[in-house]
Amino acid sequence: MLLKIKLPVILVLLFFILGAEYSLHDKGGNTLNNMIITSVAFKDNEMIPKKFTCDGENVSPELSWKNEPVGTKSFVIIVDDPDAPVGTWVHWVLFNIPSDVHGLPEDFSPENNKWYTEGMNDFRKTNYGGPCPPSGTHRYFFKLYALDCVLDLHEGATKNQVLSKMSRHILGKAEIIGLYRH
Repeated sequence: MLLKIKLPVILVLLFFILGAEYSLHDKGGNTLNNMIITSVAFKDNEMIPKKFTCDGENVSPELSWKNEPVGTKSFVIIVDDPDAPVGTWVHWVLFNIPSDVHGLPEDFSPENNKWYTEGMNDFRKTNYGGPCPPSGTHRYFFKLYALDCVLDLHEGATKNQVLSKMSRHILGKAEIIGLYRH
């Protein structure tokens, strides 16, 4: 009798354990949501130092990442501010980052590497544009995407063009949020 009671309980527990484990993987068995992006300049949901803003040197912060999904062919970084009064403001679009790269140095520029491609930001430039909120504290989302392809887009592509082209190729995503106010 005791075995009959324990067996259904064990089966239910196994179902939940296996179900939870399955939900962490895609159909190909690749782990999802394990990618991590960090910066030595600021921690998630903390203030971005002035150096990386329009009030300072306006250079990009160092970024590093790990745990990309199997099959990653390239990375995309999009930095935007959803708190801007005119709607989400795009600060940086960088795509076709090679899959063997796991970070960008401070003040990164792709000039010496033909594989990196910069898109157009909302400052109408193809480079990093640091935080520069008109008022209050804004959130800056540094989003990293792992893709199963290299995007067939040219320099100056907009965030929406990049998102559209990569929509069916995303293997993983990570983000870190920085805050800034004048």
